[in-house]
Amino acid sequence: METMDEGTKKARGNRPRGTSIEVWVMHDEKARLIEKAWSTQQTQSGFLRAVVLGEPLKSRDDLKSVPVLMTVSGDLGRVAGLLKLWLAERWGRGVRAAEVEAAMRECRNLQTELLAIAGVAIHGRRRRNSYVRKRTRNPATRAAH
Repeated sequence: METMDEGTKKARGNRPRGTSIEVWVMHDEKARLIEKAWSTQQTQSGFLRAVVLGEPLKSRDDLKSVPVLMTVSGDLGRVAGLLKLWLAERWGRGVRAAEVEAAMRECRNLQTELLAIAGVAIHGRRRRNSYVRKRTRNPATRAAH
């Protein structure tokens, strides 16, 4: 029996290739395969491997949305910063401080959610031990769980 080292080719990319398979398809099926592989930013082999092995596929559109999500996340950070500045300079004037702090927390929570969504778009799943904090439950609902 041939070991992986003996039969491994590294002609393209970084993934070791031990063996290949041949798949017969019609011209229109091949065109669809190429189109779907392109839409997920994968090679034809990578796309087929992912589909057959049940791995999650990433859409090209999902990856294009990440810069937009990061822009919105930055805007939310700036809004929270402005609210913090407002609290420091105008404490007790206009709106209650508790309402401003609640709005700041909500901005930060939304920012965390956007980072989680971007992570899913990039990695195809929510990552363990990631930078994303879990949302804290409302103390009133915590007792019920």
